[in-house]
Amino acid sequence: MVASILASGLAVGAVYALIGLTYNTMFSASRVMSFTAGQLGMLGGVFGSLFVLRLGLPMIAGFFLTLVCCAIVGIVTEIVAVRPVLKNLDQHLYVLSTLALALMIQQVTAIEWSTEPQPFPRILGIGSGGIGDEKFWLPIVSCAAAIAGLELLYRHTLVGRAFLAIAEDNFAARALGLPERNLRIASFALAGMIGALAGFSGGALLLAFVANGALLNFYGFVPVALGGLGNNRGAIVGGFALGVFQQAANFWIGGIFSSVAVFVLFIIVLLAAPQGLFGSHAARRV
Repeated sequence: MVASILASGLAVGAVYALIGLTYNTMFSASRVMSFTAGQLGMLGGVFGSLFVLRLGLPMIAGFFLTLVCCAIVGIVTEIVAVRPVLKNLDQHLYVLSTLALALMIQQVTAIEWSTEPQPFPRILGIGSGGIGDEKFWLPIVSCAAAIAGLELLYRHTLVGRAFLAIAEDNFAARALGLPERNLRIASFALAGMIGALAGFSGGALLLAFVANGALLNFYGFVPVALGGLGNNRGAIVGGFALGVFQQAANFWIGGIFSSVAVFVLFIIVLLAAPQGLFGSHAARRV
């Protein structure tokens, strides 16, 4: 019982953590919380099932095409829903613009794909049931690969350091001649690929289901709020903790009350630490 709760909780938590990384990656270069992150995770599952099962492409080709398609969706998000808002004095309009785009993506997917859960192909074919099944450990491996890749990018490449400079102070970075717009587009493309990885690696667990978009939007935002906005390590810890807590609540309480338990925990943590468990107080000159 405990082993099954941990296995499913860590797997689901890894998907939530990857969506949290998607939020943070978009936020770091734009200071905008784009609520299309969950839709990118949903599209990762839908595109994966489309390319591999319906079109019969090899798994590797289907995976890379899924990454490319979600990267394009991320770029479209920056152009359509983020860039116009950044030019406006009231930049909090991004809540409406990104939510509107998220709803459009969900409706188009529902029309063109299906409103019912669709099967997702087995990726590696390792394990046929129980806690050793790939659907439980593959999201965890993907999450570890994503955070390791981001650490290498940010700390050992010039592009990654430019990302960090934009995230730290975009005005100073612009003054130094860094191409802020190009870096912002690249960050949204990268976020699209991370979201695709979440949906693809968690496809066997969550299936290719259009309703996953709204679910991942919320449950992916919770680790960001718990861990601290922009803190990738906090999002990872928050995602795994949320996944285990949710699965334990599903087992012990069940039904809608498990969601209520998640809300209660979320509110309690934010009341105790409004900046998140791993976040820091923002300082500004006056």
